[in-house]
Amino acid sequence: MDLTAVREVVDGRSALPWRQGDAWLAGGTALFGAPQPGLRRLRDLTTLDWPPLTVTEAGLEVAATCTITELLSFGETPGAPWPSGRALITDCCRAFSSSFKVWNTATVGGNLCAALPAGPMISMAAALDGTCRVRGLDGTERAVPVRDFITGNGSTLLRPGDLLRSLMLPAGALAASSVMHRVATHEWGRSVALVTGVRGWPEGRLTVTVTAATTRPVTVSFTGTPSPGELRGRLASALPRSLLLDDAHGWPRWRRHLVVQLAEEVRSTLAEGR
Repeated sequence: MDLTAVREVVDGRSALPWRQGDAWLAGGTALFGAPQPGLRRLRDLTTLDWPPLTVTEAGLEVAATCTITELLSFGETPGAPWPSGRALITDCCRAFSSSFKVWNTATVGGNLCAALPAGPMISMAAALDGTCRVRGLDGTERAVPVRDFITGNGSTLLRPGDLLRSLMLPAGALAASSVMHRVATHEWGRSVALVTGVRGWPEGRLTVTVTAATTRPVTVSFTGTPSPGELRGRLASALPRSLLLDDAHGWPRWRRHLVVQLAEEVRSTLAEGR
């Protein structure tokens, strides 16, 4: 889709003051995927040449400009660290309702900032206890947990001019046992319910995270492996009607049913040590 209102594209390093109608541009698949009548100027982040992925003792730093293809390549690299975490990363990358051509352009940061409930990078980041590194217009940075970064369907806590610099995935979460289960309307369709589970982080807990069926990530955590009844009870409390997504892809009641079923599959898989 052409953005006919845009009049200028500038280097992301430009010192030009931020003004109404500005937007950060990375891959552009989110910006160009829908009408943006209010945009007048794009600030190109690709000129910053951030390394897409940085492995440290603390974990994995994923630049906002890292493409889905680059992240998927890391997930599928034989012998790389954190095999369980990389398997979850790979599953989430392959949950995109788009072709591999889009994966070469779409970015991790763009998917997070678009804040669409079915965004698989949101699912991945929330499951692996990710933290967003957010940079303000004055250059100051703050760390925001992904579960707080996404505030609703299509909304984040970013202020005008704020920039998502990177996503940090802690080594402990990447090293823990993890699994993902989802339902989509068809094989390559968007997820209507996606549930992840991580066992062993933090402090030996089992954490179940719900996305796609909800307007923002929802997490329930247990000190040990819960019984099926305990899991259902916690989910019932954590998923009020107001958090369940209601759109053309599924009714809230149906999505809640799917979440409960997927969560039990996740619980059972992790309980058996798979």
